[in-house]
Amino acid sequence: MTSVRLTTAQALVRWMAALRVETPEGARPLFGGVFAIFGHGNVAGLGEALHAQREQLPTYRAHSEQGMAHAAIAYAKAHFRRRMMAVTTSIGPGATNLVTAAAVAHVNRLPVLLLPGDVFVSRAPDPVLQQVEDFGDATISANDCFRPVSRYFDRIVHPLQLLSALPNALRVLTDPAQCGPVTLALPQDVQAMAADYPQAFFAERIVRFPRVGVDDDEVARVAGAVRDARQPLIVAGGGVLYGQATAALQAFAERHGVPVAETQAGKGSLPWNHPLQMGAIGVTGAPGANELARDADLVLAVGTRLGDFTTGSQALFSRGARIVGINVNAFDAAKGRFVAGGATALHADAAIGLARLSVALDGWHGDAAWQARARDRATQWRERVAAITGRREPPRGSLPYDGEVIGAVQRSAADSPAGDIVVNAGGTLPGELHKLWRTAMPGGYHMEYGYSCMGYEIAGGLGVKMARPDREVIVMVGDGSYMMLNAEIATSVMLGCKLIVVVQDNRGFGCINRLQQACGGAPFNNLLADCVQGPLGAPRIDFAAHAAAMGARAEHVASIPELEAALARARASDRTYLVSIDTDPQRVTEDGGCWWDVAVPEVSERAPVRAARADYERDLRARDA
Repeated sequence: MTSVRLTTAQALVRWMAALRVETPEGARPLFGGVFAIFGHGNVAGLGEALHAQREQLPTYRAHSEQGMAHAAIAYAKAHFRRRMMAVTTSIGPGATNLVTAAAVAHVNRLPVLLLPGDVFVSRAPDPVLQQVEDFGDATISANDCFRPVSRYFDRIVHPLQLLSALPNALRVLTDPAQCGPVTLALPQDVQAMAADYPQAFFAERIVRFPRVGVDDDEVARVAGAVRDARQPLIVAGGGVLYGQATAALQAFAERHGVPVAETQAGKGSLPWNHPLQMGAIGVTGAPGANELARDADLVLAVGTRLGDFTTGSQALFSRGARIVGINVNAFDAAKGRFVAGGATALHADAAIGLARLSVALDGWHGDAAWQARARDRATQWRERVAAITGRREPPRGSLPYDGEVIGAVQRSAADSPAGDIVVNAGGTLPGELHKLWRTAMPGGYHMEYGYSCMGYEIAGGLGVKMARPDREVIVMVGDGSYMMLNAEIATSVMLGCKLIVVVQDNRGFGCINRLQQACGGAPFNNLLADCVQGPLGAPRIDFAAHAAAMGARAEHVASIPELEAALARARASDRTYLVSIDTDPQRVTEDGGCWWDVAVPEVSERAPVRAARADYERDLRARDA
């Protein structure tokens, strides 16, 4: 067998560079590149290896470890998990800065290869700079923080260990059910060690993504559970998009007369103007979608993990409804403990499962009255969205709110033939965008809401733009999230990856301020005005000046008409363009929504808290009845 002598780092990078995946444009590298911030734990080993392969596997420098990992995750999400990136850091804070991003990828079932540097296996220079020492276990390092937020974890302690570790890593990264972050901890001495590797290990090859099929008996069993339903509702989750099942979903809905509601991850599964498109469901849901969810006798949960925002903390669906879960992950398919009898699971890829179930249900469809009701509610909601987002000025005496800003952004897209991609993650905006953003294509709505990670937005937008350079990427972000993580604006300028960033400045954490008061709490420590302040008071932050200092073009506007004009300039810009606008921290879209379980203190000296507790106990009784 022909062999080649390589260091561990060289072998790892050469293996990554050899992997290909079929796309509509032909074969492309599976790994779109490696984000790297070098330090003493990776610059000598991985740095040298990446330099040698820089033409085949580009290396991108970012400005924050967490930010570059968010960008890598967003890149994979924008590719519907068919392409991905790797991320490497030094040991110590460089590594642990990745942990939050690893949790984002873990919760959202998104692939990313994390390659943090680690301490010396030899322990000769023990303890090294940045080493975390465990007094009772010498095998522990900072990288062990990744274990609970990785789908697969390995510490490479010998060069030839790669021959088993890398195939295992690839298996998890491409598995439809187990997909998520893979962490390969790389001790810095092992990175530099050499071994003889089989030349065939580095041969170029096409990576295949398996699909989960289903047997006839299981389809027949599930079809039998569905046939008695007269008021069915589909809940479309992210698995519809990742499973490339949007056509199968639309065909099923139309053939059987089943209205469709979408989770945050599933938004875009059905075009916004389809007659059976009910819109968002759950806590951030549209009125018609939630009305049908309460009355449905069958909930067909396709590619969703049925989180608490989707189910209204398990209070939204009727206890008498039947849940049928179609999911590649058996753990998710069986969820349904909030209804009598639990869930009926169809363990299958969304496209295969829907197609096979549709054949087995030949002749079955929702009642005509149910379909007519769904179409009526869908039409009403589209008209209401048009009214909200079409408003160009707020009520007299108030600032614009996020719904009106969203409308301006949507109107600015009229001449964007490829279609915009909106990116967001945390705060007030997920609720407003889930209800109000209109997209006719899969991937036009990019929301990280599984982990709801504030700070994801700008870095995520960078990853989306790298994946979809032909699309206009609109990052909508609140001032609170912007302040948490914004450095990748500079990276976007450096890489020529233009973003349009719209900052809604409500002077603090407006979403949590409203939640605090809804639970009886006094406004406290959320809006800047309610925080402890020194003699100079709260800062007035000039977001436009800040973005300009990082190389972007930027401006602040005072009204919705000014925002529309600024967005036209942003679209014409040759680089990242930030527009900031002051927004109202109190106003929200009141339409829709449902109860969400947020525990209120049993004991308090404050009357508003006691009143909120009484309401909370009433709602718990209603849910558990």
